[in-house]
Amino acid sequence: MSVTASSLTVAGVRVTHPERVLFDELGLTKGALAEYYEAVADHLLPDLKGRPLSLVRCPQGPDEGCFFQKHIDAAWSGEIERVSIAQSDGEGIYAVANTAAAVVGLVQKGVIELHVWGSTTRDLAKPDRMVFDLDPDEGLDFNKVKEAAVRVRDLVAELGLKSFPLLTGGKGIHVVIPLDQTADWAEVKSFADRFSRAIAEAEPDRFTANIRKVQRKGRIFLDWLRNQRGATAVMPYSARAREGAPVAAPIAWDELDDYDSGAAFSIRDADELLKRAKSKRLAGWGEAKQSLPDA
Repeated sequence: MSVTASSLTVAGVRVTHPERVLFDELGLTKGALAEYYEAVADHLLPDLKGRPLSLVRCPQGPDEGCFFQKHIDAAWSGEIERVSIAQSDGEGIYAVANTAAAVVGLVQKGVIELHVWGSTTRDLAKPDRMVFDLDPDEGLDFNKVKEAAVRVRDLVAELGLKSFPLLTGGKGIHVVIPLDQTADWAEVKSFADRFSRAIAEAEPDRFTANIRKVQRKGRIFLDWLRNQRGATAVMPYSARAREGAPVAAPIAWDELDDYDSGAAFSIRDADELLKRAKSKRLAGWGEAKQSLPDA
């Protein structure tokens, strides 16, 4: 890292206006965000490489407004790779970040959040993960979210699938299920849809599979819509454009009770996140060779 009067070099990338405050309540800056991503890069990149990205950009910080961006153009820095993907309305150019420099290059463009496809450029048609996003009604106690996550874990385990919990940096939990890429998007979407609707019908006091917020009162939306071509989910170690500068953090099932929020970690916790990533508790997080069951 090197610093000049108006820029900061992080991972070999010149970050301009590093003093710009992005998270007012903490005084955390654009430079601090770039340094966070550089610090966690070794654990961010294995899961990030080769995945088309959708991005949450907040050029002046979350308080000044953010927007969700799928496609990029030629003006983006050379560290950021590109992949052209066929869309219903033509070709779309997506960012791909395969290096720490690329991630810092995204920060330079005002990016805070990294959302990834469930497949990689090696085979975009075959997802290597399924994600159930447990999105609770406003004000629902987080203990209810944890109980629901365990319930989903147990039900997918009955079908022979191993899963992993991810604190989203928001109010929910993702249940992440690795796949061996033998099923295509249509098959994975169909399974996720049927699974979610079956749970919602069996346990209507706890779950809904309906995206409409009016249907969510006192319940948890089991969001299966992440599991279709072009949909994305926030990736582990991504910062979030929310109060407190939280990050999405992998945890183990046996420590779920230790947390009272989906936003338990922030970009200030890079050292702790690195220590956890190297621990036995998180060894093999997100890794499993398993096929989608016939169900």
